[in-house]
Amino acid sequence: MIRKGILLFLLFVPVLVWSQGALTGNIYEYSNRSSALEGALVRNLTTKSVAISDKVGRYSISAKVGDLITFGLAGFKTDTVYLINLYPKNIYLPADVNVLNTVNITGVKLSPYLDLKDAEATPARPVDYSKERGGLRLNLGYGKYRRQQAKVQELEEYDTYNEEILRNFSEAYIKKLLKLDGEDLKSFMRLYRPTVNLIKTERPFNYELYIAQSYSSWSKLPPEQRKKSSLLKTKDNP
Repeated sequence: MIRKGILLFLLFVPVLVWSQGALTGNIYEYSNRSSALEGALVRNLTTKSVAISDKVGRYSISAKVGDLITFGLAGFKTDTVYLINLYPKNIYLPADVNVLNTVNITGVKLSPYLDLKDAEATPARPVDYSKERGGLRLNLGYGKYRRQQAKVQELEEYDTYNEEILRNFSEAYIKKLLKLDGEDLKSFMRLYRPTVNLIKTERPFNYELYIAQSYSSWSKLPPEQRKKSSLLKTKDNP
């Protein structure tokens, strides 16, 4: 009789755990994957429930398939996961770029789209004739040089943002988060590819959260709407 009771208990434990709907796992530092993060805040954006990781990085939070879960800790970038199942998930948080050590820049890449006659040009030396002749203070050529340098910086920034979008809004990356493939994947990427102006509004830009929210909107679109080229304003060229 006791053996039967134990057997029934073992059979029903998985059912009870599943019905409770809990997501579990551990949180580690991205650069050192054996270093557990204690005190990380785990939030279910769908149900508003929260949890904190313990000294070995372990966490447990009530959740269900379709929920959005964020993982954050001071000094690290926030990670967001769209749940397609409740399997245990280990999370690796990268350090926040704002708290990294200063990097010494040894070279600058010039954009191929900028037509500069002399990439090595230096600003014209300011000339001050007012002390000798009482005339106007002249700064010949300096304004043009500053405009050229501002254009270089603007184009470099634009190229950098575009490279970031290509890395984080790729087919491979989206497939890791969503059950999309074939024409549906192409349609989703065509409609919701983020623009440079969009990702500049929030730094660092949370691509996982954006993809999850966009997928929620995309799944509600009728078939004819999914054939459009884009649902975002794409005029963001510098």
